[in-house]
Amino acid sequence: MRRYLPFLDWFPKYNKNFFGKDLVAGITVGIILIPQGMAYAMIAGLPPVYGLYASLFPILAYAFLGTSRQIAVGPVAMDSLLVAAGLGTLAISGVENYITMALFLAFMIGAFQMLLGFFRMGFLVNFMSRPVISGFTSAAAVIIIFSQLKHLLGADIVSSNQFHRLVINAFQHIMETNVYDFGIGIIGILIIVSFRTWFKKFPAILLVVVLSSLAVYFFNLEAYDVQVVGEVPAGLPSFKIHNFSFEKIKDIWPIALTLALVGYLEAISIGRAFEEKNKVETIEPNQELIALGASNMLGSFFQSYSVTASFSRSAINYEAGAKTTIASIISVIMVALTLLFLTPLFYNLPKAALASIIMVSVFGLIDISYPKKLWEQSKDEFMVLLITFLITLSIGIVEGILIGVLLSLLLMVYRTSKPHFAVLGNIKGSDYYKNIERFGPEVEVRPDLLIVRFDSQLYFGNSAYFKSQLFKYIKAKGPGLRAVILNAEAINYIDSTASTMLMSVIDEIHEMNLQFYIAGAIGPTRDIIFESGIVNCLDKKYLFVKIKEAVAYYDDPNTTTSLREKIAHQNLSN
Repeated sequence: MRRYLPFLDWFPKYNKNFFGKDLVAGITVGIILIPQGMAYAMIAGLPPVYGLYASLFPILAYAFLGTSRQIAVGPVAMDSLLVAAGLGTLAISGVENYITMALFLAFMIGAFQMLLGFFRMGFLVNFMSRPVISGFTSAAAVIIIFSQLKHLLGADIVSSNQFHRLVINAFQHIMETNVYDFGIGIIGILIIVSFRTWFKKFPAILLVVVLSSLAVYFFNLEAYDVQVVGEVPAGLPSFKIHNFSFEKIKDIWPIALTLALVGYLEAISIGRAFEEKNKVETIEPNQELIALGASNMLGSFFQSYSVTASFSRSAINYEAGAKTTIASIISVIMVALTLLFLTPLFYNLPKAALASIIMVSVFGLIDISYPKKLWEQSKDEFMVLLITFLITLSIGIVEGILIGVLLSLLLMVYRTSKPHFAVLGNIKGSDYYKNIERFGPEVEVRPDLLIVRFDSQLYFGNSAYFKSQLFKYIKAKGPGLRAVILNAEAINYIDSTASTMLMSVIDEIHEMNLQFYIAGAIGPTRDIIFESGIVNCLDKKYLFVKIKEAVAYYDDPNTTTSLREKIAHQNLSN
């Protein structure tokens, strides 16, 4: 039961000392969650109240099923933009139909996450490398910031998920700027940035919400065309069954799968960051998928769009001293009370104020230091990041993610297809054998022996490269060569294609009147050598634990017979 209901593990140990910290953290996050949720719903193209709906049942579900005790789940900027990007590609007419599809998308996201969790497929997220994540996150943050210009300027700017179109549309309508909207937005940005610099613990977002609402109310700014949130429906969201159809599933599954993986990646990365700080490991990746899946599926029946862990709110939750997910439940209570009794207070909240909250919140997602580091250390990974960033900006977020992942996989395949291949020599006066290119004059190289090391698994992608490199060095040795020793310490796997290639290579080397030895093969590799038939070409007496033993046997087979038999017996036993 504890495996699927993690709260059973920590709740019996809960004490009153924890509650005080959870209460403070829950109230603090709740204060931020209410305006942030409404702002992020606007990014998704939904009425602001749906951000509050997304802050209820999904958070409750995660509180009982999630394995991280510090992360704060709810609506986030990245997922909100992906929702808008995905639904924007569909031919949806009318606000009600758009809302219906957004809620159904949340259900599909949850279903994918649940399935991945039950089939223990959490490892799939590992294919999203950090350069790809950094590239699309930074690009998405830029798009989110520019998408809020229509609210900041108070102008009728057409939305888009492409950066260049956003900029062009903004310039076309720049003369329509409402100075009151613009003033509210700029002042809001200055307040939040200033308080983050000098008064970090003060809820500056709440201050912006209160001051801007009061300004609209007392100065009647709505009469000057200032855009406000307007009437927010009071009461908790009602339960609604989705209208399932094959056509809807067919249209929506690609964006749902993308959001399922991106949302899981965000939650895992945030949760593990707090694990490192706490020095306590509680996160179980596949259970996190189940928890997020349940949150999205349950929430979708109560008018919630997709949710995941929030970078900013999780940090606030941690810094406020949250000990368990009781803090999240307290945040939910605050949102519920707001929906029941306080919705009239949001009528005068200007959209420009929400735009300022969004702009400052997502600005921190733009990462400059990591690309600089990659440029200095790994230019090929920098190019993956840059291409992901540019494609996300110019074509779309989903396309940017997919192409980034593809480029990362191609880079990985390229690297493994041409791994490091070293010729080794004996360090003078020792039993060590090192790369002759690195150690130079310290290494003694024998003309009658070629000792090589292959620093990768042997598989179909690099078997031809291994063979060509090996015979290149054999040819370079000339007629004085008598034996070849393969140091297999770094080879952790040999597939069927490589096994066939290795048997062919051994036969060719024998036809050249050369002997072939394998030294240092680890257990799994030794098993493959015996099971694949390589040992029949090689003979088990030419398998050695260390290079020095293979060299000793080559120099004098008679004096090392007992050692050879001992090693052969060990190989057979293993």
